[in-house]
Amino acid sequence: MQEYAPQIQAAETRLFKVVFPNTTNHYDTLFGGTALQIMDEVAFITATRFCRKRVVTVSSSKIDFKKSIPADTIIEVVGRIVRVGRTSLDVEVEIFKEEMYENKREQAIKGTFTFVAIDENKKPISVV
Repeated sequence: MQEYAPQIQAAETRLFKVVFPNTTNHYDTLFGGTALQIMDEVAFITATRFCRKRVVTVSSSKIDFKKSIPADTIIEVVGRIVRVGRTSLDVEVEIFKEEMYENKREQAIKGTFTFVAIDENKKPISVV
């Protein structure tokens, strides 16, 4: 992985969003499925920025929902490459929550997404 360090650093992706009431459940916190969708999107962008090839999600693993994320919260979603294989790579995604009117930030969700690079015939190809 050391040989890819500059490429990995350049691929890091950050997204900021506000959690609006239309994305929350009956507890007034962010739907887990909505959080996973946002995480997968950021992971996809990170993977694509790293290899600049077509990639598809093949798995997600160990998604830890550590803290609930209430409506009217700012979230930062961060994607980082943590493993580079021959045809696949792993992207770790974290969601941090920030209070809208306080200077408080903490990690709320963390998970890993695995992507495979594919050619125009949807066959695996090298990620680098």
